[in-house]
Parts: sequence; C-alpha cells; structure tokens
Amino acid sequence: MAMPREFYAALCLVLVIEGLVLFAAPNGWQSVMREASKMEPRTLRVCGAIAIGIGLLTLRLVH
Repeated sequence: MAMPREFYAALCLVLVIEGLVLFAAPNGWQSVMREASKMEPRTLRVCGAIAIGIGLLTLRLVH
C-alpha cells in the first residue's frame, strides 16, 4: 500500500521544523532536553498526548 504524497510532505515539514529549532537555538534545545530528562516518563507521555491532541484539533480546524 502506497503512502499518500501529503503524508510524505508532512513528514518532510516536521524534519524542516525540527532542523530549524536545532539550527536556530542549539543551546536552548539542549537546555530543554536536560530538563526533559529529569521529568517522569508519565509526565512526558501526558505532554506528548496533549501535543498530539492539539495537533489533531488544529489540523481538523485548518483542513
């Protein structure tokens, strides 16, 4: 089963955005990662779930 082109385009945009953060603010990114490594896995999981929910809701609103 072939993946739609839009899916691949979305993955490419994720890479661009991630790369921009690393390129523009590497020290800030390292600081955030140090703080994240101190957090409980459950807290990180909840943050991830919230981010997914916000992303899906926003996608639904704009698409």
